[in-house]
Amino acid sequence: MQVAILTVGNELLAGDIENTNATWLARRLTEGGATVARIQTVPDDHGVIAETVADWAAAFDAVLVTGGLGGTPDDITMEAVAAGLDRAFVVDDDAETQVEATIAAILERRPDIDFDLEPEWYASMPADAEVLPNEEGLAPGCRAGNVYVLPGIPTEMKPMFESIAERFAGDVRSREVYADAPEGAVARELGVVAERFGVGVGSYPNSGGPTRIKLTGGDPAALDEAMAWFRSNATVDLYESEAAVEAAREEEAGGEERSRIGRDDGRLGGSDGE
Repeated sequence: MQVAILTVGNELLAGDIENTNATWLARRLTEGGATVARIQTVPDDHGVIAETVADWAAAFDAVLVTGGLGGTPDDITMEAVAAGLDRAFVVDDDAETQVEATIAAILERRPDIDFDLEPEWYASMPADAEVLPNEEGLAPGCRAGNVYVLPGIPTEMKPMFESIAERFAGDVRSREVYADAPEGAVARELGVVAERFGVGVGSYPNSGGPTRIKLTGGDPAALDEAMAWFRSNATVDLYESEAAVEAAREEEAGGEERSRIGRDDGRLGGSDGE
């Protein structure tokens, strides 16, 4: 499954807010076996959002859009998505019921709050869309065709995605291992793996830390064979996790410290014997 992620917001482009949604969604989709084919951030611009959604809906199996579902003037994502899909922008009765129930629950807890908002706007979405309930906030999400619109607030977006995560299951699998060495130390072996076994190869160095090696592909048997070959032919130490690398380093450092103390004790002992 080929999935594209579109994050919306002037604040993201300005660097005012870190775009953690894109990274989180990409990781979760990949874990489920989908292939993330595109990630892009666009401003709160009706035309840009609509054009991108129209192009991507035709090009990819699924499109995830996050951000711009609130009640401020720049929250135009739903309306733009409707335009991009050539659908009417309408008030959904089920969504409106959910929004009104959420407002009532908030006012029950905080009667001092003066809500100045229009429930109809929060409940408006492309015609014939599937409503995605927002259990953590006010604005529902939706699915219109193969386009999924989610909130931009991470605490709202994540549980909403998890409720539909199984829809994005794919056949891409991965195998990982950590090398306690720079990526250049395994470059030759990884080149052989890519050529001989036909799997995707990724090498991700970490300054001062281990290099993460990731093999990806649709055939689990080929992945296992490729990883077995790599383990047998790599000339550096390989570990199952970053924590295992750190543990090995600490153990080695402890051994060196014990050896140093032993040498010092030996020198002291020699001095006493004189």
